[in-house]
Amino acid sequence: MALYAYHGIDKTGVEKKGTVTAENEVFAKQKIRSSGIMLTKIKEQKSENKAQAAVTFGNAISINDLSLMTRQLATLVKARIQIVEAFNALIEQCENPKLKVILSEVRQKVNEGSSLGNALADYPKVFDNIYVNMVEAGESSGTLHIVLMRLAEFTEAQVKLKNKVRGAMMYPIIMLIVGASVMSIILVLVIPKITKIFVTLKKDLPIPTQICIWLSSFLKSYWWAVILGGFASVWLFKKYIATKKGKSQWDTFLLKLPIIGNLVTMVNVSRFCSTLGTLLNSGVPILMAMKIVKNLISNVHIQAAIEDSRTSITEGSSMSGPLASSKLFPVMVTHMISLGEKSGELEPMLNIIAENYEDQVESKLNGLTSVLEPIMMVGMGGAVAFIVMSVVVPMMELNSI
Repeated sequence: MALYAYHGIDKTGVEKKGTVTAENEVFAKQKIRSSGIMLTKIKEQKSENKAQAAVTFGNAISINDLSLMTRQLATLVKARIQIVEAFNALIEQCENPKLKVILSEVRQKVNEGSSLGNALADYPKVFDNIYVNMVEAGESSGTLHIVLMRLAEFTEAQVKLKNKVRGAMMYPIIMLIVGASVMSIILVLVIPKITKIFVTLKKDLPIPTQICIWLSSFLKSYWWAVILGGFASVWLFKKYIATKKGKSQWDTFLLKLPIIGNLVTMVNVSRFCSTLGTLLNSGVPILMAMKIVKNLISNVHIQAAIEDSRTSITEGSSMSGPLASSKLFPVMVTHMISLGEKSGELEPMLNIIAENYEDQVESKLNGLTSVLEPIMMVGMGGAVAFIVMSVVVPMMELNSI
């Protein structure tokens, strides 16, 4: 069955629009007309190019839409409703038009004999590798409703972590932008008017004043070069870290930074443990789970440690050994993973580590914000004081004359 969007007019003359599912356009028109609507326009809805159908925040398909849909599907499957019928209910309840189209196409593929995992895999930008592999594991083990519920919880936890990081960095970024804007306005509009007095007197000026005047003249004459230089620097930086060497050097630099390096480690360890625990609990084989988790880690050096650990497992050795020898994972983490392996309780141990590190990440982010605030204030105050002194000192000399 396909999904059709229509426009029409009801018996009272009010314009109506909506969607309807039918085997073909003829049946769709019949269904619409039988509801008392005079049809003016109808069109079959199809998803966009699969490479463009992405999960975004507040744009096409949000994480919240995906999480809600997953929870609803889990509830329907738990109630022993067939997959096709469950998707019929989801399509009726779904408010996001793009997600509704994708769900309609997934339902069609399942109805034609495809497994749910294979149908979802055709939309990799919406349903990523973790989602698809967990669904396939749930289908094969007969625990699809449990897997779907864990997927919803996992998605919400990842969004929560990202929001914490973004929220912690938002204030410093705003302060930096506002401070740079105020300084630019002072240098471009205020300083030139004041420096005219000094120039006409032809008096030797202090070095801070000369620096301030030079900055003012440069910004006033070459403001476009500053803007272009900023964009060019960002572009070159992104291009550099897109290379293997650049990415490796940047990730090394991040790990060595005070405070930031520890935070990067915590975030990646938390993501590693929570994702691996969720995958193993859902029945995904450990080698496949390790491969999926590795692709979720942002730091290439931690990725390499995970790959070494995966290789160690294939050779019959432990997971914790390579993680410990990399010295990128905290000793407590590798010790707890080792205990989990020996006791056969690896999944619960991973969940305990993830919960602990999520709390530590939140505490660290709050501490980072409290540290950055005074640093930003002192930095802005110092810049303003420099400009003020650059103007005040010559003015005082003029008054003494």
